[in-house]
Amino acid sequence: MTYRQALEKGILLLESENIADAKIDAWLLLSFVTQLSRADYFLKQNEVIDEIALYKYKDLLLKRASHTPLQHITGEQDFMGITFWVNENVLIPRQDTETLVEEALKVIPSGSHILDLCTGSGCVIISLAVLGQGYSGIGVDISDEALTVARENGNRLVGAKVVFEKGDLWQPVSGRFNAIVSNPPYIRSKDIEELETEVKDYEPRLALDGTEDGLYFYREITAHAPEYLSEGGWLLVEIGYDQGPDVKALFEAAGFKDVEVVKDLAKNDRVVKGHL
Repeated sequence: MTYRQALEKGILLLESENIADAKIDAWLLLSFVTQLSRADYFLKQNEVIDEIALYKYKDLLLKRASHTPLQHITGEQDFMGITFWVNENVLIPRQDTETLVEEALKVIPSGSHILDLCTGSGCVIISLAVLGQGYSGIGVDISDEALTVARENGNRLVGAKVVFEKGDLWQPVSGRFNAIVSNPPYIRSKDIEELETEVKDYEPRLALDGTEDGLYFYREITAHAPEYLSEGGWLLVEIGYDQGPDVKALFEAAGFKDVEVVKDLAKNDRVVKGHL
């Protein structure tokens, strides 16, 4: 079987199981197994694929066909141009969340010390430490398993610039920060079962469930953030597409100024930000 034939069969298999982006995922899995770039593939597409590589490719295709997320199969996900390690214990970093990092980079001063609540894989605070000027920070999460992933990412990408601590929001936190960022759980409990299979069956519910109205974590964060922010400090959070007005009101009630709801590339409300 040639590389091209293997890819075509992979696409057909994923399409038969109603996998979204079947063509993209079939290619990414082939590239993952063979380490071929797109350019390499076009040069070698009519050559016979190695039997061991073909066996591995078939195995990974079957996993993806069962709706196991692609990122859980490959163990990695690109975010802000950085490759993060991920597994079933953390929320897979998404392009939507890049809006949170981009907005933070616009307003957080150089040399800032940043707190990241509900850090998960660590993608937000690590991206800020990699891309910002002299940023350092602390990432907090309640999950030991998530913190293992975050620490692996942190050690590999930023070293001692970021440390990760276990805690339920503010529990382990002391001192003051120039900024606080968070992508907390915000899906309403009743809506989780309506999510696509790859999300509801494979990603940690702890990272999804924002309780009955989806606003629990925003109430907790806005109520206490002023106690941990320096004068003029910024608070930025990711939100669900329909939560902008409610979260903006929470910011304003807590005394934040210049509160703004920012849209993502799909023109959905995605980030609320404000400062003291």
